[in-house]
Amino acid sequence: MTVPSWVSDAVFYQIFPDRFANGDPDNDPPNTEPWGSPPTIWNFQGGDLRGIIQNLDYLVDLGINAIYLNPIFTSPSNHRYNTSNYYEIDPKLGSMQDFLALLNTAHQNQIKIILDGVFNHCGRGFFAFADTLENGERSPYKDWFHIHKFPLDAYGPGNAENYLGWWGFKSLPKFNTSNPQVRNYILDIARYWIDQGIDGWRLDVPGEIDDDDFWAEFRQVVKSANREAYLVGEIWTADPRWANDSHFDGLMNYPLKNALVDCFKGKNTVSQLAGRINSLLTLYPHENTLGMYNPLGSHDTERIYTLLDQSLEKVKLAFLFLFAYPGAPAIYYGDEIGLEGHKDPECRKAFHWDSTQWKGDLRPWIQTLIENRKTNPSLRYGEFKQLLAEDHKKVFAFSRTYEGQSLLVLLNFSETAQEILVPVSGLGWDSDHEVRSILDNKLLFMDNHHIVVNLPPLGGAWIR
Repeated sequence: MTVPSWVSDAVFYQIFPDRFANGDPDNDPPNTEPWGSPPTIWNFQGGDLRGIIQNLDYLVDLGINAIYLNPIFTSPSNHRYNTSNYYEIDPKLGSMQDFLALLNTAHQNQIKIILDGVFNHCGRGFFAFADTLENGERSPYKDWFHIHKFPLDAYGPGNAENYLGWWGFKSLPKFNTSNPQVRNYILDIARYWIDQGIDGWRLDVPGEIDDDDFWAEFRQVVKSANREAYLVGEIWTADPRWANDSHFDGLMNYPLKNALVDCFKGKNTVSQLAGRINSLLTLYPHENTLGMYNPLGSHDTERIYTLLDQSLEKVKLAFLFLFAYPGAPAIYYGDEIGLEGHKDPECRKAFHWDSTQWKGDLRPWIQTLIENRKTNPSLRYGEFKQLLAEDHKKVFAFSRTYEGQSLLVLLNFSETAQEILVPVSGLGWDSDHEVRSILDNKLLFMDNHHIVVNLPPLGGAWIR
């Protein structure tokens, strides 16, 4: 097995460090804005590593056991995708001692930590690019980048023209990964942070480095340092090329999220949803399917509460689906309390620590889902089987079966209550079995290898 053994048991929590919690005001930059200020592409609000450490109890109580951190290396921006120094924790977030304290405290609480690896491009302050700006054609680092001509115009208006920048941005010069010096530099970074104790990498825009040899070598270096390190790629499409023994253990499964949202939005019927997710399940090797990082949102997407029309019922049903689907479910910080926001930068708001601003019973609901996922191996390892997809009622049912134990998952995408008859003969259930809805502890009854279930509007059930 090549996918780390812990990933199938993982519940991820993604943190955008500047906006989660401010644990040490002494490291705030002078232009820090008040916590909760409207997010912009340039403002800082003081979130840091100490803030995460001080709120690990909150995360343990929620039930998560893995954290994905957006970039934490030195950078001039709040998002830090324009790295200046890959070997240094951004002082605005804390020190190396703070980071090691976070790692140690997380590991003591059985929480894994993966970091964002931005290796396609760097920032203008990165030493090799700064040297190229300063020395032009005489720079020993000029071949670290894709230079078209000198002198470089790195700060004027418009897109990059005399060198290659990611999507044309002058602030994001693209590495020349065909240069062995660049490769060795990146591979050393990958190994260095694994040696510090991180549990894996989330790789930013890896498709921009369209080189199978590079990623095979990257994987070999990381896995030789820790074979249980998790590698997840930011690939936005469904593409089996990227999830295998020479690339990544899993991908950020945006196609799954899109299929689910499209069903809520009426862009897809229930049977079309079933077709899309069944296609995803057959696209990858089984172990890579279980190694997928399954999000409902991220720092690059509209908040799920906003996307689903600020409907608490829709969000709860989406999470019910997510925690029952193969792969590792992921919570973007604040989605568990109904944080709102359109796309970047609005989706990067500061976390509401005032619980009176939390939406309804969403957080307790997610706690319940996590607890039941942990106590039911079928939800983590089980074989997926579709049982029902009725377009006229907008209901969907599937099972997860592991070592002879089956759990039934029902979803009602309709805004009216639905009574559904679910066939369960294929699950090995008979009338001698007690059948119970585990999220509300209701006893159900079977008749002729079927069970009758009443689902509320936009409601769902897990049945065992």
